[in-house]
Amino acid sequence: MVDDSALIRRLISTALSGAADIEIVGTARDGLEAVDLVEELTPDVVTLDIEMPRLDGLGALVRIRERHRRLPIIMFSTLTERGASATLDALSRGASDYVTKPSNTGSVAEGLASVRDQLVPRIRALAGVRMLTPRPVPQRPVTAPVKPAAGSPQVLVIGSSTGGPDALAGLLGQLPADLRVPVVVVQHMPAVFTTMLAQRLDRSTPFAVREAAEGDVLRAGEVLIAPGDFHVRLASGGGGVRVRLDQGPAENFCRPAVDVLFRSAAETYGGRVLAAVLTGMGQDGLVGVRALTARGARVIVQDEATSVVWGMPGAVALAGLADEVVPLPELPRRLVAALR
Repeated sequence: MVDDSALIRRLISTALSGAADIEIVGTARDGLEAVDLVEELTPDVVTLDIEMPRLDGLGALVRIRERHRRLPIIMFSTLTERGASATLDALSRGASDYVTKPSNTGSVAEGLASVRDQLVPRIRALAGVRMLTPRPVPQRPVTAPVKPAAGSPQVLVIGSSTGGPDALAGLLGQLPADLRVPVVVVQHMPAVFTTMLAQRLDRSTPFAVREAAEGDVLRAGEVLIAPGDFHVRLASGGGGVRVRLDQGPAENFCRPAVDVLFRSAAETYGGRVLAAVLTGMGQDGLVGVRALTARGARVIVQDEATSVVWGMPGAVALAGLADEVVPLPELPRRLVAALR
């Protein structure tokens, strides 16, 4: 655990104290101490603050990654534009995931619950990654009904979470600029973070990428990112397919939720949908994929070896619902082939 604030260190310690399977083996107050402690203690997971004296979190991350390529590192970030920007920098430099620090407006109990609810499942998921061997992926059952002929896909929908920002950058950066369908993405992130993510993807990919807004019309070759804290649904009307935003109940503890987008895509386009499920914790997207495959849509998921966490794509693959399970570098080519 690395943070220059004694208060945050105590908060993390208290938040983790109720998890019998998690032990804090060491604490550091800045990046230089962190680099030394990682060598000395060889932890299973590191939590790393971003803004620290002597050596900040980004600098420490780079040094740790030089010697420990697969060590899970979770960044602690603030819910600000500066915090979001620094967090996205960290994710692009090899951080595994991030949690947001509680604001100063809530009670201590609320802050404690926020840290516990974000941090404990991430530690468990990321620590487990280091011990797992690849799992066999079942093929579709022989008795499964044959897909109806759905026709060429008219939209590409993508769901991602842990490890998603980096995966999205790699995927969208390799797709052709003349993509003939619109793209809609749900990435599990809070407000501000999704805004910054859209801006970065807009600069680094051949597409016009922006945060989705109420009433947006889907257009071929444009990428819409679900805004943090809003579900995105697709609905026909007004001469095309439009975006509908709402703050309905979270699904899979998420808002935006992949299931919400995928279900609405199935209702709007029927089977003429191509869906991709990328790296992510949990199983958001599984219910939506069931709705899509029932209508004949095609589903491609990222494989375990290239996923930071194989929760979301793994749930689809292990349920026998994926048409293809492919490494991330191969995914752009397979998506283009499926669209054509």
